[in-house]
Amino acid sequence: MTAATRFAPTQLMNVVLAPVVSEKSTMLADKNRQYAFRVAEGATKPEIKAAVELLFKTKVQSVQILNVKGKERRFGRMIGRRRNWKKAYVRLAQGQEINFAATE
Repeated sequence: MTAATRFAPTQLMNVVLAPVVSEKSTMLADKNRQYAFRVAEGATKPEIKAAVELLFKTKVQSVQILNVKGKERRFGRMIGRRRNWKKAYVRLAQGQEINFAATE
C-alpha cells in the first residue's frame, strides 16, 4: 500500500500550500534533491509525502518538518506578530526532480 492510497486525494490537495523559493532552498534542491514547501499547520510527514508524490508524480525518500515562528512587527505604536507556519523539506529519490516551471 503506497502512501498516496491511504489518504483521500481531496484531503492531500490541501496539504502542500506553496513552494518556498529562496537562495537556501535553491541550493538544497541543486545539492541534495531537497525541496522546501509551506504546508498546512496540521500536516503530518506521511500526509506531506503522499501529497508531494500525488501532485508532482515523483518518489519521495524522506520528509523533515519544522515550525517557523512568526516575526514580531510594529504597526505604528502597536506591536503585532505575523502568523506561525509550518515548513517541510522533502528529499526526492535518486534521479527524481521537480520542475516548478513545467507544472500547472
